Amino acid sequence: MSTVDFSKLTEAEKLEQFMERIENGEKIEADDWMPDEYRMVLVKLISMHGISEIMGALPEKEWVPKAPSLRKKLGIMAKVQDEMGHGQLLLRVVEDLIEPLGKNREDIMEDLLNGDLKFHNVFHMEAPTWADAGIIAWLVDGAAIMTQTNMLQASYGPYARALQRICAEEVFHAQHGESIIMALAEGSEQQREMLQEALDRWWTSLLMFFGPASSETTGSSKQDTTIKYKIRTKTNEQLRQDFFTKYVPRVLALGFKLPDETMYFDEEQGKWIYQQPDWAEFKKIISNKGPKSQSRLQLRRMAFENSRWVREALGKTSNAI
Repeated sequence: MSTVDFSKLTEAEKLEQFMERIENGEKIEADDWMPDEYRMVLVKLISMHGISEIMGALPEKEWVPKAPSLRKKLGIMAKVQDEMGHGQLLLRVVEDLIEPLGKNREDIMEDLLNGDLKFHNVFHMEAPTWADAGIIAWLVDGAAIMTQTNMLQASYGPYARALQRICAEEVFHAQHGESIIMALAEGSEQQREMLQEALDRWWTSLLMFFGPASSETTGSSKQDTTIKYKIRTKTNEQLRQDFFTKYVPRVLALGFKLPDETMYFDEEQGKWIYQQPDWAEFKKIISNKGPKSQSRLQLRRMAFENSRWVREALGKTSNAI
């Protein structure tokens, strides 16, 4: 906890003291002074993360009634519940950040439904087979773990603490996905073909998961800003390379082919060489023009409207108290 009285400092001095706290490894709390840029980067990042957890439960929710066994049904039901819980936890973190801006959780949901708040590219995609459910839990959640563990020491304390719980639960999700993958990989030829098709279907989305390699690609400096403020430590490309290093050998060891036949590890450069995805398509997908964007937003819209009376009743009760 900082002992500096920020009310007596100029704006330049406040920023200097703030950056000094971050450099010293101190955690910033919700009621601490913070620059507007820092607050807004956190709001955008954590809002997107929270909403993505909620929207990310929807592709797997489709498989709850269709899971191939009772045990698998219970597993995927538990995972869907966890993801929804992660979303609610993160939206609570955001609430403290947006309250000084005169906004609340309902505003976040309205931003989503209005198209002003984006959710992760992977959750705009279709999941037509049980193998897709496995790929989501194994590889998509595996990519999410890499992204989230990169922020476990984030300078914003409430987010870092929320991530401790989320990352611990995501490890179980990835293990759930791996069990689905192993069962299919050791199954019939038809099951292996289904798994290869799902891998082919999700590969481009997995490449896009971490975002473009540099701010020049998007004209945005959010990646650099999050590193400057020690919200995270690695770039998009570093995270993507870590993902390749962990999962490409596993995919190949199971006897499956990478959808990118030109991909290889360059010993001299010390990195994976791969075909870049179409980043224009990425922008299109996260602008709610993906295969399942509108149908999943409609589900969220219906849930939001159907629960309006509950929010209004709670508001009246709170005011009465």
